[in-house]
Amino acid sequence: MKVIGIILAGGLARRMGGGDKALLSLGGRTLLDRAVERLLPQVDAVVINANGDAARFGTDLPVIPDPDDSRAGPLAGVLAGLDYARREGASHIVTVAVDTPFFPDDLVARLRAAADGGGVPLACAKTGERTHPVFGLWPVSLADDLRAAMADGMRKVDRWTGAHGCAEAVFEAAPFDPFFNVNTPDDLSEAEGLLA
Repeated sequence: MKVIGIILAGGLARRMGGGDKALLSLGGRTLLDRAVERLLPQVDAVVINANGDAARFGTDLPVIPDPDDSRAGPLAGVLAGLDYARREGASHIVTVAVDTPFFPDDLVARLRAAADGGGVPLACAKTGERTHPVFGLWPVSLADDLRAAMADGMRKVDRWTGAHGCAEAVFEAAPFDPFFNVNTPDDLSEAEGLLA
């Protein structure tokens, strides 16, 4: 299994006042740098999904835009990742959100184990009663199905994954939820505290 990691960094950051959350500083390093550092050891390659000028990230990693300008949310980033992975000869992608700086170091291994154990093509992360569908393992073979679903108006990640069967990799939420994400300035302050 060749897996490409896709960092979803295309959000509009409205609750942050706009801009790129990927470039926010946490403990002196950007959220993007933290995501790359956590994801890179777990996959064969890392790619950033974001729209606009790729040079703003100051990275040598590939930056791929959504398939169109519809701002269709995370599924658009997933589809962009699946298309890229197919061109690169990969069998799967794993997606993570750039604004989640503490996601587990064993995320990919546990997603793979969940999918294998469940006998289903997809897997996503879960803590407690909450699923985190953008932290998922996606087979490239479902790219055309996702493209067709999005053309029909599909926008909800969990609705599409549920239609195919999605195993859950369960993670502990203590001492804090590793999928804590930075949506507001208060969240960024809380993340600084968690980092400390």
